Amino acid sequence: MLQDFRRRTVPETGAARLALLREAMREAGVDAFLVPRSDAHQGENVAERDERLAWLTGFTGSAGFAVIALERAGIFVDGRYTIQVRDEVDTDIYDIRNIPGDRAEDYLREVLPGGGRVAFDPWLHTGDAISRLEKALKGRQIGLHRSDNLIDRVWEDQPEPPANPVLVHPVEYAGRSSAEKRAEIAAGLMEKGRAAQILTLPDSIAWLLNIRGSDIARTPVVHGFAVLKADATVEFFINPREIDATVRDHLGPDVSIRDVADFEAALDGLTGPVGVDPATAPVMVADRLSAAGIETVAAVDPCILPKTRKTEAEIAGTREAHLRDGAAMVRFLAWFDKRAPEGGLTEIDAVKRLEEERAATGVLKEISFETISAAGPNGAIVHYRVSEASNREIVPGELFLLDSGAQYQDGTTDITRTLTTGSVPEDAKVPYTLVLRGMIAMSDLRWPEGLAGREIDAVARADLWRHGMDYDHGTGHGVGAYLGVHEGPASLSRRSGAKLEPGMILSIEPGYYREGAFGIRIENLGVVSGPKRRAGEDRAMLEFETLTFAPIDTRLVDVHLLGREARDWLNAYHAEVREKLTPLLDADAAAWLEAACRPV
Repeated sequence: MLQDFRRRTVPETGAARLALLREAMREAGVDAFLVPRSDAHQGENVAERDERLAWLTGFTGSAGFAVIALERAGIFVDGRYTIQVRDEVDTDIYDIRNIPGDRAEDYLREVLPGGGRVAFDPWLHTGDAISRLEKALKGRQIGLHRSDNLIDRVWEDQPEPPANPVLVHPVEYAGRSSAEKRAEIAAGLMEKGRAAQILTLPDSIAWLLNIRGSDIARTPVVHGFAVLKADATVEFFINPREIDATVRDHLGPDVSIRDVADFEAALDGLTGPVGVDPATAPVMVADRLSAAGIETVAAVDPCILPKTRKTEAEIAGTREAHLRDGAAMVRFLAWFDKRAPEGGLTEIDAVKRLEEERAATGVLKEISFETISAAGPNGAIVHYRVSEASNREIVPGELFLLDSGAQYQDGTTDITRTLTTGSVPEDAKVPYTLVLRGMIAMSDLRWPEGLAGREIDAVARADLWRHGMDYDHGTGHGVGAYLGVHEGPASLSRRSGAKLEPGMILSIEPGYYREGAFGIRIENLGVVSGPKRRAGEDRAMLEFETLTFAPIDTRLVDVHLLGREARDWLNAYHAEVREKLTPLLDADAAAWLEAACRPV
């Protein structure tokens, strides 16, 4: 459970590994090879076996890809990783490109001006991704070719696939039985005239079957594939060693267990029309069905949206998880507030202490992602991951950014606090207050039904914009119920067109980052509730119910800039934090909380 702080980058062997890959490319007769971060399940987190991008380049971020040509190589990352990628990747070997502005097709035209053969592993790319790339390269004499994975040919000590036990997720936490879910989704297939739907996302399968697992770190899912049929039966393809008698009894007779090695061949025997989600399924799935002459339909994974609409049981469990987690955070913050000004504390020390406090609850299953424990200038690296090599002392007088979360059986948490470590840096007060105003504005927002995240994202940014500031990440992401800490399709971002609906849990986390100096981010989770119409209002509105309860450091607040309405919200929030968490604390932590929640 505890994080591994060993540095996972490979700059000393990067050139040698790149040379091995290029040798395999020449043997295969290709001019370029695509290396995504994803696995066959398109997950944000991947098993050690699937860390091909990190193995090759040293880049350990959760999103990105590389384009490897015989003479040049490029790595593509988004705004969260522009600093990290330069720290982890040998820039003498790799061209650094930023997405979405820089695109793979443009780079391929640049490095293959005369055309060429570009290979890719069809298990690691979705149908949509390949279609877009083929369209963009049309007429350029650059052809895309399916291939086995060329990195797997040369990665001699590649780990074995995970095969950890499947666990039953009780209906008391799920709120609905697997049979109910299967019946509802199958009825939708029947209505649309589909015989079956292919499911490739682990969280969709976990949600549908009310199971959990540990095949990847930080996210309680298992690796496998499923075919949901219109009669509500399921063929579940998984390593049989992961299933015991208890799980078989839970799944019942309508869910047949088959070896994951048989999945590809089993596609040949399906009866169409078969739904395949081109945005999430490997292109290999559609390829195989097409080759077998089976009619396919481009259809969104039917579990994605209902999974995000949390049941009352899931919301109730998540509330309890956040109170438990909030108490653990308070115990940590009280310790940190005493220790940090003394000096000698490191980023790793903070991670270990926080995990100890969560483990002390007795019900911690896992952390929900690797803790971002970032002192001073490391806070400007949006997705910074501390290692033994980067571990920095938390210097009194600097800011400290702590972004962390936990997995409990009743809910998933994610919280960020930016903390003082003694004296308050004056140049941080204005951006900190503006970030706090943005978090409060979004938390307090009410909006009409039918809006998507992209239509309200600016609410959290407006005050920063007025001062010529912004941040290069979304304002918030969806969060699962004892599932992925990042859950689609809804989010608070400029690119999200998914409508916000009651029951969806989202993070609210505006930020500000000054390279070489500090980072600021304040994050709470909220669940969409409503629609509600208040007295005298013309229409009902949706709103957020705040789930996260932990004090926000008020020593960094410019009270005049904060303004009356935001100040009233903050004081009311802190009063609720104190009321909810004090009964869960010992006397010393409760006394610290009382002081931390004083009105501003």
